[in-house]
Amino acid sequence: MGRLRAVYGATFGRRRTLTFFAVLVVVSFALGSSTNFWLPLRLGYALLFTLVVAAAWTWLGGRGVRVQVSRAADRVQAGQAIVEQLEVRNDSRLPKLWLEIEQRSDLPDHARARVISLGAGRRQQWRQETVCRRRGLFTVGPVLVRSGDPFDLFHSEQRLGQPRQVLVYPQPLDLQHYAVPAANLHGEGRVSRRTHYVTPNAAGLRDYEPGDSMNRIHWPSTVRAGRLLVKTFEQDPAAQTWIVLDLHGAAHAGEGDDASVEYAVTAAASVARLFLDQGRAVGMTMLGRNLAKVEPDRGGPQLRRMLEALAVATPTGDVPLGRLLLQQSPRWGRQTTLVVITASPDPAWVAALLSLTARGVQASVIHLDLRTFGGGAGTEAIIAQLRAAGLQANVVRLGDQLAEVLASALPSGRAASAGERRQKAAVTA
Repeated sequence: MGRLRAVYGATFGRRRTLTFFAVLVVVSFALGSSTNFWLPLRLGYALLFTLVVAAAWTWLGGRGVRVQVSRAADRVQAGQAIVEQLEVRNDSRLPKLWLEIEQRSDLPDHARARVISLGAGRRQQWRQETVCRRRGLFTVGPVLVRSGDPFDLFHSEQRLGQPRQVLVYPQPLDLQHYAVPAANLHGEGRVSRRTHYVTPNAAGLRDYEPGDSMNRIHWPSTVRAGRLLVKTFEQDPAAQTWIVLDLHGAAHAGEGDDASVEYAVTAAASVARLFLDQGRAVGMTMLGRNLAKVEPDRGGPQLRRMLEALAVATPTGDVPLGRLLLQQSPRWGRQTTLVVITASPDPAWVAALLSLTARGVQASVIHLDLRTFGGGAGTEAIIAQLRAAGLQANVVRLGDQLAEVLASALPSGRAASAGERRQKAAVTA
C-alpha cells in the first residue's frame, strides 16, 4: 500500500497535466461505453495512445547519456573560482531533444541547471566557473540528468557520477604592521641557524649571488662597499608562536559573512601567514566540537595545514576559552608567544592568560567586540583588564578593516603611531 501511494505521489500527485489526461481518458471511455457513441471512444483511444508514446519518449530520452566532469582543483582560497569542464555524450541512436543537466552542490552561487539538445552519437561540453566567496567544506555532485516528453506528462531523472568535496580556504590578509612580543629565551649559548626566509633576525651581510632577490639587497652597505651586498637572516629554533582561536559557541554572534567567527578565522589565517613568511615556527590550537591542534612548524606546507583546519572551523564548542588555556598550559613556556583570538566577554579567560604570562609566556590578544556583531556584551571591561596588565590588545569591530586594526599596539594599549612604525621598520632594515 505504501509503494502504491509513493507511485501515485510521484506521478498523478505532482503532474497536473498527467492527472488531467488520465481523468479525460477515463471520462471518454465511460461516456463512450454508456452512450455507445464512437467519438468519445476514439478520443479515449487517442489519449491513451498519447500517454503510451509520452511514457516511451521519456524512458528513451534518458537512456545512453553519459556525463563527465573534470575540475582543475578541489582546494581554493576564498575569492578564487573553481573551474569545471562538463561534457555530456549521447551514445544512443536516438536524438535527445530535451535534457536538463544540473550539478547538485551546497556551494553558494554554484552554476544552475542547463538545458541542451543532442543528436545521435553527439556530445556537448562547456566550461563553468564558480567564485567561492565563503570558506568551508562543500560537496559538488552528483549530476542530475532530467528528460521529459513534449506534453510534460512524464519526467525521468538519473544521477550520474559521484559527489566530490571542495575545500575553500579562508583568505589571509596582508598584515604589514602587526607584531607581537618576542618570546623570552632562557639560558646562554643560543643556537641560531641561517634560513632563506626573511625573518626579524638579521644575521649579517654577504656578497650578492645570482638568484638573490632584489629586496634583500642592503643598499646603504652596497653604496659604502662599492659592491652588491645582501642581508642574511637566522631563525631561532627555540621560539614558537601559538595561535589560540576561541570557538566556544557562547562567545560568538552574527550570521554569514558578518559573523564574528568569520572575522576571527580571517585574523588567525592572516597572523599565521605573516609569521610563517618571517620564518617563524607557528602552531595553532582551537576547540570546537573537537580539539584541533597544528603542531609548530615553518614554511608553506605548514600554512596549508593551518588553512585546512581554519576552513572548517565552526563555533560549536562547549568549553570556554579559560578552560582551554589551562588545559593546554603545560605545552607553553618562556619560549612561547601566544596570539589569542576571541570574542568572549567572560573575564575568566583573562585570569587564565595572566597566569601564563606570570610563568614567562608572552601574549597578545585580538578581541572582537561582540556587541557590534549582535551579541549582548561589549569589550570594554576585557580590554581594560588586559591593558592594565600591560598586554598588547587589538579590538576588532564589525565593518573594520583587519589590516588597519591589526597594526602594532603598544603594551599600554596605545596604538603605535606612523612615526613609531617607521622607526621600527628602519631598525629592522
